[in-house]
Amino acid sequence: MKLTSFFCEILLVVSLVSCAGMFPAPLETPTPAPTETATPTIIWFPATNTPIIFPTQTIAPTEQYHSGVGDPIFPDSFDLPDLWNTPTFSWARAVVTRNRLVLSITGPGPRSITSLRSQPALLDFYAEATATIWLCSGGDQYGMVFRSASGGYYRFTLNCGGQVRLDRGSSGSVTPQTEWMTSGDAPAGAPSEVKIGVWALDGEMRFYLNGNYQFTSRDPFVQAGRLGFFVYANKTTPVTVSFSDLSVYSVFKVSPTPTPTASNTPTP
Repeated sequence: MKLTSFFCEILLVVSLVSCAGMFPAPLETPTPAPTETATPTIIWFPATNTPIIFPTQTIAPTEQYHSGVGDPIFPDSFDLPDLWNTPTFSWARAVVTRNRLVLSITGPGPRSITSLRSQPALLDFYAEATATIWLCSGGDQYGMVFRSASGGYYRFTLNCGGQVRLDRGSSGSVTPQTEWMTSGDAPAGAPSEVKIGVWALDGEMRFYLNGNYQFTSRDPFVQAGRLGFFVYANKTTPVTVSFSDLSVYSVFKVSPTPTPTASNTPTP
């Protein structure tokens, strides 16, 4: 019996060993090594972009001048009323007050009134004055009279529609020397203000508004005379214009240098 049990145990062991050979041992899964996280490098002094330095641009001021204008002859601040003739009518009036020459027409037109400076009689000159338009409409006119003498006169005329021209007066009549020209410097209506300039040398005359060249005309009809201002009422509405800050300079011959202007200023 003991022998039989012994052989049975041996058979059992052999069977187990044989079965174990049929089933291979499981493969061991290798444990991955821990991945090292890269530590970013700290840049303590980062590089910066070098700015491009551009040269500073200097803007030159716009020159405001008239070619051919010399030394002052005289200024007139309208503080001496006796230098100006001041006619008075029922329908119009000229008066020097508060450093202004005021010309006004209250009666129905067409009518005009002119005030002239008693002296001097100017031959070649540049004259500039400020006109302040208080009441003006439609075809009403105003402007500067120059070279006024017994033989005639000229006047730089502006109308209240924003146009300019040159007139010549003689024997009680006025004849246009140029056509009406629209100017961006000429006020259209009132109230408004404009600086009027006249340059005259021999038979050549140049005209300016607010320092801007307008046009040139040539006419030797009148060579010398007095300076003044006028207003003209075209219809029934009143007209009032004052003139101030008159300055007169000597002139010399050079070609004109027009300044840029938006106005239509052809040379006749």
